[in-house]
Amino acid sequence: MAPTGDGAAYAGTRTLRVEDPRLLTGTGTYVDDVVRPGMLHACFVRSPMARARILGIDVSEALQLEGVHAVFVASDLNPGVHEQWYTLNGRDDPDTPRPPLAEGEVRFVGDPVAMVVATDRYIAEDAAELVVVDYEPLPPVVDYARALDSTESVHADRPDNLVGRLGGRPMADLEPVFERAPHVVSQTVYQQSHGPVPMETRGIVAEHAAADGEMTIWAATQSPHEVRSFCARLLGIAEHRVRVVMRDTGGGFGQKVLPQREDMCVMLAAAGLPAALKWIEDRQEHLLAAGQARHEHGEARMAFDDDGGILAATLDHVQDAGAYPTPSPVQSGIAVGMLFPGPYRIPEGTFSSRFVFSNTSGRVAYRGPWQYESMARETLLDTAARQLGLDPVELRRRNMLSRAELPTANFNGMPYDHISPRETFEQALTMLDYDAFRREQERAREQGRYLGVGTCTYVEPTAGATPFHATEGATIRIEPSGAVNVYVAGGSCGNSLETTVVQLTADALGVAIEDVSTVQGDTAVTPYGAGTGGSRSGPMTAGAIARTAGDLRERILAIAAHRLEVPVEEVEFVRGRAWAKESPGEAGLTLAEIADIAYYQVHALPPGVPAGLEASGRYHTPHLMIWANATHVCTCEVDVVTGEVKLLRYIVSEDCGPMINPNVVEGQIFGGTVQGIGGALYEHLAYDDGNPISTTFMDYLLPTASEVPVIEVGHVETPGPGPGGYKGVGEGGAIGSAPAVVNAVADALAPLGVLISRLPLTPSAIVGLVEEARTRQAVTL
Repeated sequence: MAPTGDGAAYAGTRTLRVEDPRLLTGTGTYVDDVVRPGMLHACFVRSPMARARILGIDVSEALQLEGVHAVFVASDLNPGVHEQWYTLNGRDDPDTPRPPLAEGEVRFVGDPVAMVVATDRYIAEDAAELVVVDYEPLPPVVDYARALDSTESVHADRPDNLVGRLGGRPMADLEPVFERAPHVVSQTVYQQSHGPVPMETRGIVAEHAAADGEMTIWAATQSPHEVRSFCARLLGIAEHRVRVVMRDTGGGFGQKVLPQREDMCVMLAAAGLPAALKWIEDRQEHLLAAGQARHEHGEARMAFDDDGGILAATLDHVQDAGAYPTPSPVQSGIAVGMLFPGPYRIPEGTFSSRFVFSNTSGRVAYRGPWQYESMARETLLDTAARQLGLDPVELRRRNMLSRAELPTANFNGMPYDHISPRETFEQALTMLDYDAFRREQERAREQGRYLGVGTCTYVEPTAGATPFHATEGATIRIEPSGAVNVYVAGGSCGNSLETTVVQLTADALGVAIEDVSTVQGDTAVTPYGAGTGGSRSGPMTAGAIARTAGDLRERILAIAAHRLEVPVEEVEFVRGRAWAKESPGEAGLTLAEIADIAYYQVHALPPGVPAGLEASGRYHTPHLMIWANATHVCTCEVDVVTGEVKLLRYIVSEDCGPMINPNVVEGQIFGGTVQGIGGALYEHLAYDDGNPISTTFMDYLLPTASEVPVIEVGHVETPGPGPGGYKGVGEGGAIGSAPAVVNAVADALAPLGVLISRLPLTPSAIVGLVEEARTRQAVTL
């Protein structure tokens, strides 16, 4: 089908990714590939203690090492901070104190205390070993769950260790409903600390030009324009003096949306250095200090009638913020409670969320930062089904919303529309053949084998959920040769924004896809944008391109009509060629010929049409958010002797509206799902009395291809209200997967009476749960 300019040609096709040739041949450009003349290298001296007072720092021996240029401590860098705040939260949002280098006190193992600058990384590391820090140990606040009652404080100005709290109506308002309800079920699940763990660790190169005061930064980031804004504020210089370049970034997953303290140190130091300064985080540093996520727990309660209908639900939620969360978790944390009702008919409910400091690495965003709402809700529903004597699928069917019931709102007032929870649920169960699996499970139990099935159905806000995310720009330049270049902010971290932008632009203009290229990630030439985050890139970029390309297409048609001497409505423009509809066999005009007229034959332009073929446009979504939804179904077998969990089948039914590129959509689902599987079964940033004990991949386990089954994907298409009907898809896989896996394990072990309350479900944890359940049953007997 030939392009028509209405977005119907390349969108929806499995177009090959334009990024792949360089990425698959090893010719991508990551931060560590950036080399500048005379470049210096940074290494951080990090605290070995979870909490201690800094009595003194001796850098003299380090400075004597040949090749060492400087050693910075807090008194050198911290006074240089002009102001620091994230656009996401705004200037006036109360935030955590965030010194570039630890000052007066260290607050977690890995806290940066000093920064060594040398001619290469090896020398810098050697010099870091020579820096002597005199510490006075202090009692750490390690267990966030007890931090609110601790006599010790992570930050002196927050003596109660409370970052902040949010909530809905008072819990007491719901007590009469629970007291009258025939059935009340509660469950608490503690989710362990783990992190995004991208393939590429954090990294930054900063180069200051003393002559004109300009700073150029190469960064591994999801949001180059935010790095630019943050640096300008930090150094107190005009924004146009800062240029941020982001080439290829090997994964971000939320962790790289915002600059962290080490980035601040490099920016501050570079402003006074004679050459560029590079810092590349090694993996041990990453696991120590790049940030943690998912560390939280909550008591979920639901009241049911005799038919299994949900009458009310509450969630009492507590989240670990670590010592220096990025950004403050309070603003984003509200989503846990607001989304807790999920895709179910729940007439009444409320939540309470508290965010707590601890002497551990700071909390960062991680793909679906509100994921705990699904963990709490979906595990509770399975537990409730067993207590009510219902199949978990049947309990959900009695309460789940379908497309026909929309629009509606959950009990927190979140407006749902353009979603299909029940439809994805039924499609996923059909793909599995749920009844057949239950029969297979029964036969397996007769043989002493423990098979289980778990589901998770969720709804997800995408696109413009915050003012920071609500606008996106695009610039399209058709060169005199007829080649098309489209400039967008970017922030691509493996999520194929280049391919997406090229497809959307080719469709919107009506040109051949091979004639379109894109420039992203350079703040000097791209329009302002929030970058990758909040599952926003697809729908927001689509809006910006549609708005910009529409103006250009009108110009193209006007020029062609004028030259062909026909009315504009009589012009066809397909695959970069224009002709009169009544004369389709004639040669017509190519886009190159039209561009030649626009740039070099301006006297021949029709009245009112400006010279050139360049346009910029900005899309502002009128929607608070665009909803996506999906259902995950997992089956597994659990060996109750060894504790091994073997995943048998994994199915996802996704509704992200029309797919721009199914390959990209499914790739996002696959990646997020594997991360959720890792969170359920393997990954754990564990601490022993404040000391991290998983600082290498020998200790921090990740799922590999041998642990993950083929992920089967089904699609339900409900167009959203934005341009093209597109919805975001980046975070969903990571939201639905961990609860589905947990429920599958719980279902497998249900005959033994196992109750799951803590993650991850490692082999030793499962063996312990089985032994505990058997002991409990023996005592009961």
